[in-house]
Amino acid sequence: MFQIRGSIVALITPMHPNGEVDQDSLARLVEFHVEAGTRGIVAVGTTGESATLDEHEHCALIARVVELAAGRLAVIGGTGANSTTEAVRLTQCAQQAGADAALLVTPYYNKPTQDGLFLHYQAIAAAVDIPQILYNVPGRTACDLHNDTVAQLAAIPNIVGLKDATGDLSRLADLRAQCGADFLLYSGDDGTGCEFMLGGGDGVISVTSNVVPQQMQAMCQAALAGDRPRATALDSQLSALHRALFIQSNPIPVKWALADLGLASTGIRLPLTWLAPEYYPELRAAMAAALESTATAD
Repeated sequence: MFQIRGSIVALITPMHPNGEVDQDSLARLVEFHVEAGTRGIVAVGTTGESATLDEHEHCALIARVVELAAGRLAVIGGTGANSTTEAVRLTQCAQQAGADAALLVTPYYNKPTQDGLFLHYQAIAAAVDIPQILYNVPGRTACDLHNDTVAQLAAIPNIVGLKDATGDLSRLADLRAQCGADFLLYSGDDGTGCEFMLGGGDGVISVTSNVVPQQMQAMCQAALAGDRPRATALDSQLSALHRALFIQSNPIPVKWALADLGLASTGIRLPLTWLAPEYYPELRAAMAAALESTATAD
């Protein structure tokens, strides 16, 4: 059974300036997370620019991350799409590649009803026997997966969890009550992730973890242990970075941050563009503050 708790990184897809996938940086980033104690990697999620990768690239990247991880941490394939048949194919790719689970964002642009969302996820779960995590991020998709619908879907055996990126902590208690103790609830909002875990969540699928994975895992461990003083102290050292990584649309800032640290190349695919220079000082200052917290996180 898939039961990963703690810090899971929403991994970028490193690219060369011409937009081609940077395989050397990909290998370096996977090792970075293994060494830092990250519990899992989401490969080719929305932070991984899934919208601008073709299906062949998408499947090949999930398989490559599985190969690079070599069982040392969990790999979750980002396989959501606004076409149910495409989501089925991508989820089949993740299963064939040996991924531990799949993460499926709600269909974007279509604006389906709650019945449509239920049937979409039910169809994928029926077609592919792999643990599946729902992903609700209405700020990016114009589609909100309601708690009652999540509870209905939680009754399907291979739908094992939810990534909730609403940032609305008031939803958590109701989700836990309706879905049960074994249903995994992950925050998809770094700014509220600490409180989410202290309130009964199981972890964070994190953008910030791309940059400071060791610190994020330390914060998650403290929060999951119920150690509020330590968890909030660690999180406060990361709060400026949580904000700065969304100073322009994700993943623009996080890709710049990793390039600035020498961990990835300077590529991103249109229609996204490289971080505007006026934001460099703010992001560098937030990175420095978070990186200086290493000693506290150890």
